[in-house]
Amino acid sequence: MCEYCGCQSLTAIDDLTREHDAVVDLIGHARDAHRAGDTDRMAELARRIGAVLEPHTQVEEHGLFPALTDEFPERMAALEAEHRRVETVLEEAAAGTPRDAAWPGRLVRALDLLREHILKEQDGVFPAALAALSTEQWEAVETVRARVGTRMRQPAG
Repeated sequence: MCEYCGCQSLTAIDDLTREHDAVVDLIGHARDAHRAGDTDRMAELARRIGAVLEPHTQVEEHGLFPALTDEFPERMAALEAEHRRVETVLEEAAAGTPRDAAWPGRLVRALDLLREHILKEQDGVFPAALAALSTEQWEAVETVRARVGTRMRQPAG
């Protein structure tokens, strides 16, 4: 992931980046499970990805994105729409392994979108936030993080 602009020196961005890194690792495991035809493992990994993304998305949508919406309204709306698209597919595995034979393909496509989404945030949103947000806006991001916490989980081999 990106390390060139210095945005990871901020705790808020460092936390979001570490969550991205955890999700990318889980995506790799989900792709392995898909290649192996292990839909149960894919569902388990979808739940783990969702657990990491739940507080992460709250920090972005209630802290970071609002601070950037005036300057980048279409971009922030598009990122939020991508959140919903990914969440919809992940939620299909919330109660267990989906029985819909098309779900594994939907999950892979959603994870491809999620990987692209992460790159947009790492390479665009985070550096823009570093340049644009005031101290008060960063404090608002930190307040959201304090409220929602984190649910980082390490991927199993």
